[in-house]
Amino acid sequence: MTIAIRALVAADLPAADRIFRLAFGTFLGLPEPLAFGGDADYVRTRWQADPSATFAAVADGVLVGSNFAARWGRFALFGPLTVHPEHWDAGITQQLLAATMQRFDDWGITHAGLFTFANSPKHLVLYQRYGFMPRCLTVLLSGPVTAAPHAVPAERYSALDGSARAVALDACRAVADTVLDGLDLAREIEAVQAQALGDTLLLHDGAALAGFAVCHVGAGSEAGGGVCYVKFGAVRPGPAAAADFTRLVDLCQSYAAARGAAQLVVGVNTARAGAYRALLARGMRIVTQGVAMQRPNEPGFNHAAAWVIDDWR
Repeated sequence: MTIAIRALVAADLPAADRIFRLAFGTFLGLPEPLAFGGDADYVRTRWQADPSATFAAVADGVLVGSNFAARWGRFALFGPLTVHPEHWDAGITQQLLAATMQRFDDWGITHAGLFTFANSPKHLVLYQRYGFMPRCLTVLLSGPVTAAPHAVPAERYSALDGSARAVALDACRAVADTVLDGLDLAREIEAVQAQALGDTLLLHDGAALAGFAVCHVGAGSEAGGGVCYVKFGAVRPGPAAAADFTRLVDLCQSYAAARGAAQLVVGVNTARAGAYRALLARGMRIVTQGVAMQRPNEPGFNHAAAWVIDDWR
């Protein structure tokens, strides 16, 4: 079987979505593998965010696997990487990874990460071959939406006009850069806006931006029906970080309530001890866990001084 690696195109998306659900559902042993993910969408949304950062594995004209990369400034991540179960252990994953790593090199990425199954030696060994090393656990937490009674209404990116959006993007870049040199979430913010997946909430401290949260809401987004999912959230590090983080989560709760979501879902790396404990203290509970693998084998923004929400899935 000869495999060709190319970019995904629009016509590939139904097959890529089916393979994504079938692969994860099969690996997890679901009785109906194609039910994996429910009404959340990880394929179309990520392709539309940047079609040039996608990879298709094709055998004799038939799609057999895919991968999605995301460029957050000088940091990058990838996934979901999936191959049709009929072609597992045929070397297709390695070909998709080789193409992805070359793209990272072309982008000049200084730090990269991924989320994978913590209990799977097969996955750990595979990604170690490409320079990724397992570090701390990343947990996904969920809790009921209860709007914070004293939360100040969030400024929403969607409510800004063109010039104000440009200013807000620059401010978000500045906040992200305090978390990790060169970190930039502009692509995620603009993808959420362009696809109407949710909104980006802006937390101010006076005139300055103290933090922001990129949120997906509802079916057809990465959240799924009845859920508000914080794909990325961060506040500036420093003495006010813990209080600002609490305010940011309050804003997410209020936004989720306004959108009619029943559950708020967030991810956090356990190396971010303050953020992790703060979320647990709010009554959020772990629903799944994985391990963050990073290249090079350094903390990046997974450390105690980082008050960041994300999970790299």
